[in-house]
Amino acid sequence: MTEDRVVAVLVTPSAADAAPPGVDAATFLTAVAEDAYELVAGLDFVSPVVVSSVPGMEEIVWPGTPVVRIPDLSGVALVQAAFAALPHGEQAVLLSADAPDLPPLLIGKLFRELGRARIAVCPAAGGGAVALAAHLPYPAWAEAGLDDPDPVTALRASAPGRRMVATGPGWHRLRTPADIGLLDPGLEGWDNTRALLSA
Repeated sequence: MTEDRVVAVLVTPSAADAAPPGVDAATFLTAVAEDAYELVAGLDFVSPVVVSSVPGMEEIVWPGTPVVRIPDLSGVALVQAAFAALPHGEQAVLLSADAPDLPPLLIGKLFRELGRARIAVCPAAGGGAVALAAHLPYPAWAEAGLDDPDPVTALRASAPGRRMVATGPGWHRLRTPADIGLLDPGLEGWDNTRALLSA
């Protein structure tokens, strides 16, 4: 089962954009990426992977977790490169690293949506996507990036069938310092980000 389902944390330089004043951007990026990875690594029946255009992510993963380097891309090219870089799997979720407090249940819901669709989207508050799930290989018609204003509409417009794109519940990403206020202290997890912000 774990070889069939992969959850990949996508780490790009933009994961540092929400670093609040006085917090080192590189340290913030590492904290949110590690929290996103630990969320994924704690899931049952999936294989965790880190796909990164940022060097040094080997330091945040447990032994045996693949860390795959990709070029520093954006938009559709980034998503396509990230899915293409995955070492194995029949289904995969690509999770943006700037969602360190994502409830694990939402990843499970994306996999469930793949039971009836080719692609499933976890929409992001304010536009874009927190995560994309897909059957592999990633469909060539799927031309939407994680930062597209409305990836669900874009994917449905390009899909060859009406029911090929599903949506799960939405969540938030940390894209500006103001987004730090979206973090819920009552939620479990995001320990590294929590410790950094409270220091």
